[in-house]
Amino acid sequence: MGRDKALLPFGGYPTLAEYQYRRLLPLFSRVYLSTKSEKFPFDALLILDDEAAETFAPTAGLLGVYGTLQSDFFVLPVDTPFVDEAIMERLFEAYEEGNADAVIARTPRGAHPLCGIYTSALLPKLQGMVRSGNHRLNHLLRISRTRYVDFPDEAPFFNINTPEDYESGLSGSPLFGG
Repeated sequence: MGRDKALLPFGGYPTLAEYQYRRLLPLFSRVYLSTKSEKFPFDALLILDDEAAETFAPTAGLLGVYGTLQSDFFVLPVDTPFVDEAIMERLFEAYEEGNADAVIARTPRGAHPLCGIYTSALLPKLQGMVRSGNHRLNHLLRISRTRYVDFPDEAPFFNINTPEDYESGLSGSPLFGG
């Protein structure tokens, strides 16, 4: 991207991070932003990445979240702003069925490891992977009891990875821009 996408204007908010934070607040009792530093120009509950992970991989963020919350949690990447409440509800329904270490969204293009629910049962495996230098979330999900929830439409899982993604947005979306 060339710049911090979490700080780009989005959906009428000064930053994509604030857009995500504000839209999730009515849906959850608490919403946290997992981050490497205190960089946001608005008040939010922050969880700093685990410095021991010594990486920019999502595993550092997950370790920080586990260390702070010490419970199961829902995760959604800041750059995936089109995942809606109906998708979250389906993930939570699958989570409530029990007997899974993780509940992860999957579309025809593949799994979305950062859109789902992680249980505390994953923590020992995640710690072991990080100690051995493995930061691949797909590996963690392969060696765990992962329940995938299939969604036929790729559009809600569109993520903003390049300046072109940001500029063009998802065709017809009123959310892009500031």
